[in-house]
Amino acid sequence: MKSDPKFITLEGVDGAGKSTCIKFIKKYLADKNLNYLFTREPGGTALGEKLREILLHDDMNPETETLLMFSARNEHVYQIIKPNLKDGINVISDRFTDATYAYQSGGKNVPMEKITTLKNLVHKDLKPDLTLLFDLPTDVSLSRLKSDGNLDKFEKEAADFHNRIRESYLDLAKKEPKRFQIINSNQNINIIEKEIYFVLDKLFL
Repeated sequence: MKSDPKFITLEGVDGAGKSTCIKFIKKYLADKNLNYLFTREPGGTALGEKLREILLHDDMNPETETLLMFSARNEHVYQIIKPNLKDGINVISDRFTDATYAYQSGGKNVPMEKITTLKNLVHKDLKPDLTLLFDLPTDVSLSRLKSDGNLDKFEKEAADFHNRIRESYLDLAKKEPKRFQIINSNQNINIIEKEIYFVLDKLFL
């Protein structure tokens, strides 16, 4: 078992089933006796959770949204992610900076270079060891979202917005194929679980 703590991020379109897959990841880590911390973005800290409510429900200029995302992320990096990794604890985050590229740049047309500038300011020396990208056709993701009556402002967006997010994620994965592992979320849940375990074995064993 590799001893260095890993930073793993979970990304994907809304409705891709990340919550279910988190259960598989927790079981894997527990079975391997690996110390871990699960966290999320926006959120993860007291301030981050307050900003999460604003970001998910209040309308604002897309660049303001981006700045607030990185404000929450700055607290997250320095209060949660880096200290735990330093202590030898594996950190798994439900979304990280790739989500900002996908949602704020891909979805809302904030220039990528502005996001990159903020990324370098907040965590230039921190990069995920593995990013699991849960991918799903847009029509399937929207169908899943319709069954949930408690949608945030992003989930309520039109199909074109969700298409742009998916395309942005897939473009990011093409640029960094070693870090990204694409999981097809439109298949049997048992197959998804096996794929996740296979990817985690490659990282930890």
